[in-house]
Amino acid sequence: MSCNAPTLFVVDDDPSVRAALSLLLRSTGYNVETFASADDLLARRPFDGPGCILLDVQMPGLNGLDLQQVLSVTDRPLPIIFITAHGNIPMSVRAMKAGAVDFLTKPFNDEVLLNAVARALSKSKREQLERNEVAEISGRLSTLTAREQEVFGRVVAGQLNKQIAADLGTVEKTIKVHRARVMQKMCADSLAALVMMAARAGIFIQSQAQKVPADDWVAHKSPSGLSFQKLQESYTSELNLNSQAASPNGRCSPTRP
Repeated sequence: MSCNAPTLFVVDDDPSVRAALSLLLRSTGYNVETFASADDLLARRPFDGPGCILLDVQMPGLNGLDLQQVLSVTDRPLPIIFITAHGNIPMSVRAMKAGAVDFLTKPFNDEVLLNAVARALSKSKREQLERNEVAEISGRLSTLTAREQEVFGRVVAGQLNKQIAADLGTVEKTIKVHRARVMQKMCADSLAALVMMAARAGIFIQSQAQKVPADDWVAHKSPSGLSFQKLQESYTSELNLNSQAASPNGRCSPTRP
């Protein structure tokens, strides 16, 4: 068993299927854990790494489709490949609509299964990178002071410094200082980068009574009425980006408040 290899979780009530799949998957270099029921898998401690689930549909107790629904609301859902001897079209449609990577009917070819596993692991690694990115952005957000958070929200909503100053009851010069600190702590070298961080973190931009997803703002739908390019130009002219802090290895080091 390799510590660096992805882990595959086989859930099937048939011991012969579990043994055969475990042998095949281990022979290709994967770590494998087997479970006789959905409850057995749910009883395992949370897994944080690249992997996928090979899941039977018809099992005693919680069936595969119901388990898929339960796992979908966890913090780190793994990609699922369904394997069944009793599949039908409605069942496969439901599974795929809920995000399954594949729906294989027993008996299946080893190559077909391994190809499905490769796709599932690719998805798992991509989602893990996205979670890590969101966690890093959240960590940067936590370094902002309360006032910097207020400025951050208004900056990504498309407000100019004078508008933010009026909202917060201060002067434009003070907002420029807060804004520069926000850019530094968030490791953002442009307004576009800051807005994309908001989008990555799932932050909704508030503009008066309207909530605008950050992705839409990036797509030139600024709630302030100004185009993204104009907002970017106005801010770039105000901020000296050379003040951004960086660690010796070139990575940004946000300053703690």
